[in-house]
Amino acid sequence: MQVTVLLQNIKIPLQKRERALCDKAALGTARKKLTLEGLTPLSLTVAKRSVDARKRDAIAYLYSVAARLEALPGEAVLKRLSAVPLADGEFRVTVGSEKLSSRPVVVGFGPCGMFGALVLAEYGYRPLVLERGAGIDERSRDVFRFHTEGILNTASNIQFGAGGAGTFSDGKLVTRKNDPLCQYVLKRLVEFGADADITVNAKPHIGTDVLKNVVKRIEERIVSLGGEIRYHSRVDAIREAVDGVILTVEGDTLHAGAVILAIGHSARDTYRHLYESGHALQPKAFSVGVRIEHLAEDIDRAMYGKDAIYLPHAEYTLSYREGERGVYSFCMCPGGEVVAAASEENAVVTNGMSYSRRDGKNSNAALCVSVLPEDYGSDPMAAIDYQRKLEATAFASALKAGGKPYDAPMMTVGDLLREGSGEMPGRIAPTYRGGACVPCDLTAILPSYVSRLLKTGICAFAGHIRGFDTPDAVLTGVETRTSAPLRILRGESGESPSVKRLYPCGEGAGYAGGITSAALDGLRTAGKIMERFSPLTKADH
Repeated sequence: MQVTVLLQNIKIPLQKRERALCDKAALGTARKKLTLEGLTPLSLTVAKRSVDARKRDAIAYLYSVAARLEALPGEAVLKRLSAVPLADGEFRVTVGSEKLSSRPVVVGFGPCGMFGALVLAEYGYRPLVLERGAGIDERSRDVFRFHTEGILNTASNIQFGAGGAGTFSDGKLVTRKNDPLCQYVLKRLVEFGADADITVNAKPHIGTDVLKNVVKRIEERIVSLGGEIRYHSRVDAIREAVDGVILTVEGDTLHAGAVILAIGHSARDTYRHLYESGHALQPKAFSVGVRIEHLAEDIDRAMYGKDAIYLPHAEYTLSYREGERGVYSFCMCPGGEVVAAASEENAVVTNGMSYSRRDGKNSNAALCVSVLPEDYGSDPMAAIDYQRKLEATAFASALKAGGKPYDAPMMTVGDLLREGSGEMPGRIAPTYRGGACVPCDLTAILPSYVSRLLKTGICAFAGHIRGFDTPDAVLTGVETRTSAPLRILRGESGESPSVKRLYPCGEGAGYAGGITSAALDGLRTAGKIMERFSPLTKADH
């Protein structure tokens, strides 16, 4: 029986070669390794490619190559090849026989809800999607207006609308999950318009400009198969029915045969309803912090040295830990910008974004510090209050310092480390809303333990990336929406213990972090529904 194995750790020296030549060299190396073992591959393809910059004077591409073989080699051969069997990563499900009382509903059209709705539609379940925000085109106009004029639409913004928060955060697809379905997610994104290179790059990204069209095409696919998507449809209440779930949507009542609850991490009013209605929630750790900006060329030079000109912008992942608390980089955007991500009035929230070309002057990342349940009182709603207080304080601090509504408080790294404030940006211009930032003392906004660990972390990270602690690097606050601050509980079946046929999932329910992991959870949750229930017939409504 034919199998695919993954030959790992094939190193190809950069040597100023074009990437296509390095790809060809990696395939050639894999073929030689197989030939030495007496194996003839039916096919060879580049499976993963990354930059190995651990030694600046010997930067190389690191490859994994997928080889299709007639049969699986023995363990000794696999070990010599540094190879492992590779699962096909296809999404398959055996549909159940229980009848749905009405069509399934997906609440939220971010990555989790989008992929859940997509496979439900493709298997004949004709899902109804309820998204509280706007469609892509309207949402893009609302986001642009907020960026340029500071006019916030609380129903349509960077957090709410088609594609979820990920649509306006670069489309980074990195995940720590070692799941064969990750490749399925990437392949589907390519099918709907993403660059095919995302299936190969170890740190894939799509770019906000491309991701918008990908979301549109997935929407078209769902609708073409009998699904329906309703925008501006906020779910205000959820309760159990005898044969399904009753939803209150913008004042109207709707019956669902089953519900995928994929609300995202910023649907605070929905959290409040669930809490007050007695749904099973529990607080969890999350993190808060700031965005740090450097010149992209400085980060490139620090990580790649003289070879920086031959490589795409450098990316970093950094972390430092003290006891139960850590500080780490998150959502790093090479050649990107810091964006205004508020979804509530009189609050400042930051996030990072870049376009597919990643050709901006700055590189930015979140620097975040762990927040533990004991920091806010171990109550799910207290966690949200904790976030809100920081966002409101950031808004008020910028106003007090002479800014306009939704200007962001900023501070240079030099001021943070010297415990000063008021220094204006120099070489590195802040990108938040085109520079709508006001010098402030961020340590007066953030909890003391957050400020302390940010200082410690920046100094520690400078030991890995020379110049990371450069005094003119810019810090913009506050970053509070890194993940959901609570978890909506579910059992082994995926159902909520509070409401039968309600399936909490994704980032908003506390089970994912990022586009790919949220999409995976949406797929698996849809799979649980399909394994239980049969597809709808033409007579079903």
